[in-house]
Amino acid sequence: MEASVSPYVSHAFLNEGVVEARAYQLEAVDEALTSSMLLVMPTAAGKTAVIWMAIAEKLTEEDSRVMMIAPTVGLVDQHLRAIEEMFSSELKPTSITGQIPPSKRVSLWESSRLIIATPKVVVNDVRNDVLKISEFSLLVVDEAHHCTGEHAMALVCDSYISSSSSPHILGVTASPGHRPDAVREICSRTGASRIHIRNSEEEMLKGYLSELEIREISVRVPDEMRELAQPFVIWQQGIVDRQRRLGRYILPGMVSFAGLSSAMDRSKSAIGRGEVSGYQSVSQIAVAMRLHHLINCLLSQGVSASREYLDRLESGDDSSKKSVRDFLRDSRVRDLLGKLESMDEIHSKIGAVRRMIRERLRRDSSSRVIVFANYRDTISSLETSLDGLENVKAVRFVGQSSRGGRQGLSPKNQVGVLDEFRNGGANVLLATSIGEEGLDIPSADLVIFYEPVSSEIRTIQRRGRTGRRRLGEVIVLIAEGTRDEGAKAAAVRREENMQRAVHRVRRGLPRVHHSDLSNLDGFVIQNEGSELPANEFVIFERQKRRSEISETDSTSAEIDSTSSKNLPSDKIRPRGQYGLDDF
Repeated sequence: MEASVSPYVSHAFLNEGVVEARAYQLEAVDEALTSSMLLVMPTAAGKTAVIWMAIAEKLTEEDSRVMMIAPTVGLVDQHLRAIEEMFSSELKPTSITGQIPPSKRVSLWESSRLIIATPKVVVNDVRNDVLKISEFSLLVVDEAHHCTGEHAMALVCDSYISSSSSPHILGVTASPGHRPDAVREICSRTGASRIHIRNSEEEMLKGYLSELEIREISVRVPDEMRELAQPFVIWQQGIVDRQRRLGRYILPGMVSFAGLSSAMDRSKSAIGRGEVSGYQSVSQIAVAMRLHHLINCLLSQGVSASREYLDRLESGDDSSKKSVRDFLRDSRVRDLLGKLESMDEIHSKIGAVRRMIRERLRRDSSSRVIVFANYRDTISSLETSLDGLENVKAVRFVGQSSRGGRQGLSPKNQVGVLDEFRNGGANVLLATSIGEEGLDIPSADLVIFYEPVSSEIRTIQRRGRTGRRRLGEVIVLIAEGTRDEGAKAAAVRREENMQRAVHRVRRGLPRVHHSDLSNLDGFVIQNEGSELPANEFVIFERQKRRSEISETDSTSAEIDSTSSKNLPSDKIRPRGQYGLDDF
């Protein structure tokens, strides 16, 4: 293979010319090979290239094996394809998912030195003694922000750390969360002794990340939708006013979910103190929470999402509860259900999405568009509204389970839909949250959020589906005067807090000693026929991108003679203590 224009990384296990040489990625690889590490890097910065290089170097060790886990079948399939393209053909990687029967998985676990799998399969086969996870010398955890609680990815890490004599984990994510406790748990479950975090504003990363334009578009909620919501707004306000008088709902301003959650906690505390009125407050606040969700479905989502929510209440796990049955029997709810059944989708957001897609494809027929929405019924309404539009070929991308009478997509069908979108058989992907994580769809140059999400993890993941190869655009639709406005502000605030949380946890980790760039001996940088050791390439890039001082201040210093007097010893801090973190 001929050398590419850009310098590339050469390694015994990597095909020539396929991994572009980037100093910041090599720095991450260097640290990742020292001990277990959490890598936090912006979407589209090339986290997978770090994974490839770390795997390649680990496989040079005698009898070493590597396992990589990813949360979805689509992502496992994507990683397998990329590795087959990047690695030498001798490696023969294997993917293992729940689509393969347990009896056939037994031999597959031993079939390759590199296994890519879904975490649930790993958990099940470890429990059934089909798989000895301790045999792997490196575990790569993609989308590592899932490593909390009882998630299968966390359980895989627990099993590996407890059974291996020298566990080595590389956790990778763009969005570990905004709470230090969550970041700390991710590090604990992955055994990370260090966090390697990079920011898109760093000099090392500038020039590699595609520009991303983010636009927020306000849409007016139709009067008919506001009229449908009004009885429930009055109902909810009545409940909140009563709870304010009782001192249970205390947050000022508009009714919010945070205010209702706080009121619920105060009501439960009242019950604990023996206050009988607390029981009625708990019941009433639970109704107010259902109303809050219904109101926001009507105002922020539309007819379909509201109908889906009420259908879920009727046929879901909680449908047998007396409080749910009483809620659904209320004349106002029955009246709404009757109206929704006979209504077409009229929310302004549907028309806005239709208009933006039509204009984008008219301007550039080769464009790819992804639309994210929280509810499957919204996805179905969008699919119907786009049907018949010139040049528009839309496909649904949803999860496996069947809900509200709507069929899900099996893992095999999910992979097929993504292939259709990549290959140009479809140019609009209508996705629920399953499409948010990790999927590398290079030609998607427009992402539309049907609604903003308050989670910074989901916001970052959604945004990362565009701008990976060329200029990308993100459009967020915000319904005026609704929860959309609060969700947008919450996501921005939490994303800012995420960086602080990661750095706070990072400072508290017991970092294992590491000699800078000592793990890069197996890598060589090829550039137009010349070779350069990887560590020298990184040093050269550091020097080239180091900020230079353009001006000097020649102002003479005036020394106050009184300042040279000895200070009282109780005013002087002990050497090395400069802030609270040092005490």
